[in-house]
Formats: sequence, structure tokens, C-alpha cells
Amino acid sequence: MVKIMECIPNISEGRRLDVVEEILAEVRQVAGVTLLDYSSNADHNRTVISLIGEPERVVEAAWRLIVKAAEKIDLDQHQGEHPRMGATDVVPFVPIRGMAMEECVDLAKGLGERVGRELLIPVYLYEKAATRPERRNLAEVRRGQYEGLKESIRTSERTPDYGPSVLGKAGAIAIGARPPLVAFNVNLGTTNLEIGKAIAKGIRGSSGGFVNIKALAIDLSEQGLVQISMNMVDTQGTPLYRALEFIKTEAAHFGVPIVGSEIVGLVPLEAMMDVATYYLGVHDFSSEQILEKRVFGF
Repeated sequence: MVKIMECIPNISEGRRLDVVEEILAEVRQVAGVTLLDYSSNADHNRTVISLIGEPERVVEAAWRLIVKAAEKIDLDQHQGEHPRMGATDVVPFVPIRGMAMEECVDLAKGLGERVGRELLIPVYLYEKAATRPERRNLAEVRRGQYEGLKESIRTSERTPDYGPSVLGKAGAIAIGARPPLVAFNVNLGTTNLEIGKAIAKGIRGSSGGFVNIKALAIDLSEQGLVQISMNMVDTQGTPLYRALEFIKTEAAHFGVPIVGSEIVGLVPLEAMMDVATYYLGVHDFSSEQILEKRVFGF
């Protein structure tokens, strides 16, 4: 069986689409790697990229992307609503077929060592690759963002796993291994960020909410919105509809409407099936009832 691994790099550029295309071109040049999807958000000033292929080829594509992003993105000039600490902010490896998580961890460590040694970019290993318990959580790794890390990186607590304890314009990067997750955002019809913060606090696992949800409130006041931005780390344990219904209930408490939602990047079919069966009230629905699955066998 051919081993297949996915990588979902997030780069800190979502406005200069010509720069995004230059970075994507590096991925497209790697034989055996498929660029599955990418999504740029100007408010977040961030692009989420999904690529897949055999592990060694995916690692090479990730390396080239990191090199080009470091060349093209200056964190001293970067502004956006999404937390970030690096030009390439995060690079997670996800086992898809024929791979154990431990293999993804080893590849993350190998890439991290190379980035630190050759590019002199500080690297933090996170999630399953973390070398410290507190670094399993990306939010903790990225605490203080680029600006705050400039000072705190000199402390023993924030010493990177690879690379120097000093930040250049490319910032730092988190490299790790994790299971698949879904990036799910819900927009509130308000500009009151405090309402968004209260709802995000209520839903995220670290503050007593759903253990499978990481969430923060993002100010999109120029659009007349506040966004609840979530990483759904286990959509079987906590389905998308459960997160949406919780946010609906909390928003109604504040007299605020839900005005839309979005999924950034890719989503497993099973996660969308759960949503459809919940809202349609369908009983005993099976993936075998999906026409394309029966015809094409995917």
C-alpha cells in the first residue's frame, strides 16, 4: 500500500494574491504532490493550503513553501485578525493512508531540524510532535504572537525546539503532527467583540466548553461582524451541528443573529453527512446511500 500524507500549511498572507500564487507555485513544482485546496482570507490576512501525496514528496513541498514564504512575507509589515507568529505560521502533517501518527511525528521533527538549521527560523514542535506537554496546544505555542515572541523567545520557557532564540522577519513556525480537523467559522451579526469573546469562551474546551473545540473571537467590524473561529479537532466526538447549535443558543441570549458560516479548507464527507442527517431528521442514513460513493466507490 502506498503511504499517503496530508499537509495543511497556513501562511500569513491573504491579501497579496500574487504572492500567494508564487508560494503555491513551489508546491505545484513537486512531482507526486497534489494541491488539493487553498483559501485566502483578507481579514485574517492568511491562506490555508491543503496538499497531499507520498510522505517524502509532501515534506519536500512543505520545505519549498516555507523557503518561499520566508522570502516573500515580512512579519514586521503584517497585520491581520488571525493570531500568527510566522510567515509560514503552522505546518501540520496528517496521516491519511498506510501511516502511523509516529511516522508523521518523525517527519515533522526532520523538517523542523532542517528549517532551524538552514533557514535559521525558530521552530516549535506541537500537537503529537510536541516535546513539552504545554506545547501540544497551538494556542500556547503561539502565545503573544510575533510581537510578544520577540522578547519571550529569549526565556527558557519559550526556547524553540530548533533554530535560534531570535526572530527575523519570517518569525517562527510551528511544525507538528495531528489527526484531521475541520476549520469552521460562524459569523455573528454584531460588532461587539465582547459578545464574541464570551461565546468563544463558552464553547472552547480549554475554558470548560467542548473538549474537541478550539475557538476564538475575531473582530470583523469593517464587515459589521464578529466571527467565532473554530478548529474542530474531532468531528465524531463533537459534530459541526452541535457547535453551531450552541453558538445559536448563546447568540440568542445576547440578542445577536447568526449571519453565516464557512468551512476553511477540506472537510470529511462523514462530517457533512452528520450535519445533513441532523437537520433533515433522517433516520438510519448510511454513506452507502450517497450516489457518487456507489458509482465511483470513493
